[in-house]
Amino acid sequence: MQIGPFTIAPPVLLAPLAGITDLPFRRLVARFGAGLVVSEMVASQEVVQAGPLARARAELGFEEQATSVQLAGREAYWMAEAARFVEANGAQIIDINMGCPAKKVTNGYSGSALMKDPDHALSLIAAVVGAVKVPVTLKTRLGWDDGMLNAPDIARRAQDAGIAMITIHGRTRCQFYKGAADWRAIARVKAAVTIPVVANGDIVDAASARAALAQSGADGVMVGRGAQGRPWVLASIAADLFGAAAPVIPQGAALADIVLGHYHDILQFYGVDLGVRVARKHLGWYLEVAGLAAARAEIMVLNDPAQVAVRVRAAFADARQVAA
Repeated sequence: MQIGPFTIAPPVLLAPLAGITDLPFRRLVARFGAGLVVSEMVASQEVVQAGPLARARAELGFEEQATSVQLAGREAYWMAEAARFVEANGAQIIDINMGCPAKKVTNGYSGSALMKDPDHALSLIAAVVGAVKVPVTLKTRLGWDDGMLNAPDIARRAQDAGIAMITIHGRTRCQFYKGAADWRAIARVKAAVTIPVVANGDIVDAASARAALAQSGADGVMVGRGAQGRPWVLASIAADLFGAAAPVIPQGAALADIVLGHYHDILQFYGVDLGVRVARKHLGWYLEVAGLAAARAEIMVLNDPAQVAVRVRAAFADARQVAA
């Protein structure tokens, strides 16, 4: 799959997840194997004007593969300025968020709320594309609600404005994450454009990825919540569907090493006080995937990194099987 000068191989992408796909997690997923990793959503005006935390969220940190930084906003000026900022700081691909369903985003007329005003949405797209030399992509949904399924028209206009790839989450905004993603509806977007289309929503393993590709006709898949606690799942999908090298799924002590390596990276990135809190959700997902409910309840309340390390090693010592 081609995005500007970049060949995305395998075409299995990590979705932007606010508060989750920060640099430590992106780095870990990329190490297992992914065609592209996308940053958590960055508010355009905030990243230009605010302090170091907002800028840290846009930090790229590695050079081994194409990295995409996702921008959100409602004003063309700030979207363009943010695009210039992240390009200057090393972003190789910029993604525009037009799919986030969260009320705090849509109430500000950003994210998926832009689907209600395609003309305004296109002005933002044109501003970003015109501001940078790197490829610009778009992530959106099927529409605002069942009465406004305008993703094919928006995709066509976005392509004409210079968008290099579009990712479609197979739900409307008003569905949030309820029900099942409609991969067949993504086929209408695929038919409307010639640029690559990526299917997103409910893709958690090779079987769901295969079904999503078959029903949508998409060029690739994007995995979001399915990677929580399983940073190797993108590589597993890539191996099953696209012939990439199969990852070694860590077990026992090796799994503890992965978890604690991720934990250490989070503490280094955020500092210990904030990092301990940020890391809890990741520890919880790892322990949940491994079926370690009792250990999860105990570890999630610990604040001392040394105690966390001891308990994680003890918990995973007997964890013999983790789902791929």
